[in-house]
Amino acid sequence: MTKQTISVNGTVYDAQTGMPLRVERGNTTAPRQHNARHMHAQPQRSKTLNRKYVRREAKEPAPKATNQTANPTIITRPKPVRAPAATQSEQITHFTKPTPKQITPVAVDLAPTKHHLAERASIRMSAKRPVERMVKPSQVLKQEAISQASAKMQPKSLKKDIKPAKKHRSIGRFLSIASASLAILVLGGYLTYLNMPALSTRVAASQAGISASYPSYQPSGYSLNGPITYQQGSVTMKFAANGGPQNFTLSQTRSDWDSSAVLENYVSPQAGKNYTTTTTGGLTIYAYGSNAVWVNNGILYTISGNATLSGDQIQRIATSL
Repeated sequence: MTKQTISVNGTVYDAQTGMPLRVERGNTTAPRQHNARHMHAQPQRSKTLNRKYVRREAKEPAPKATNQTANPTIITRPKPVRAPAATQSEQITHFTKPTPKQITPVAVDLAPTKHHLAERASIRMSAKRPVERMVKPSQVLKQEAISQASAKMQPKSLKKDIKPAKKHRSIGRFLSIASASLAILVLGGYLTYLNMPALSTRVAASQAGISASYPSYQPSGYSLNGPITYQQGSVTMKFAANGGPQNFTLSQTRSDWDSSAVLENYVSPQAGKNYTTTTTGGLTIYAYGSNAVWVNNGILYTISGNATLSGDQIQRIATSL
């Protein structure tokens, strides 16, 4: 007979179901009551024990941990056993591999071929055979000789026609070059002729030691007559009419005068009060009779002669210097 109940801490449980059945009542101690005197009691002072008669308990040494080395164990496992292959019936053909069809080779008739030695011999024999020359008939040979001779021969008329063509070309080229050179020479000479008075004036001014210049304006019908003369500090040039005896002389002399000094020292002693004063381009020009005088940049300019020049012509000569 087995025990059917279990008692744990005074409670009885069913051993099969584990449900509590009853609580056992034992001897229970009544709780201690605290009186008021215990609350007001004072604690005692600590008293030192006499170490002479009290032994200290000896401490037991702690057990040392021993290093446990694991011994290797070899685990042997049984090898897996494969199931034997199932035998398949010969009547099952659904999963069989396709079998390739056997192709029977067809025999082809080959043409007869030459032996390589026989082929080499035939090639050598053909190379040694002399080349047959084609013999031309005599009529064809005569015709070819006549055509070659006629091609080498040229009539005199053609020779005469060809040679002058080359001469004409060379002559034409020479004439064109000569005409171009002549035109250049003529143009250069003309330019030199036009610039010759200016060049002569520069040479004379350098010899005289002054800054003389050639007038870019000349009255209509007048041109330079004779060479340009110079002396120390003075340059003189003479202009004459192309169809008459009229002429005038233009002189350029170094001077320290101004316009008032020219009037006082040059114009008044010669003309008195018979003169006209013209101002143009910052220049004061005094004219009396067929003469005129003015000063500019330390150069005294004088015009003298029997040419009847107008006031406009004198002004243009003065401003062109």
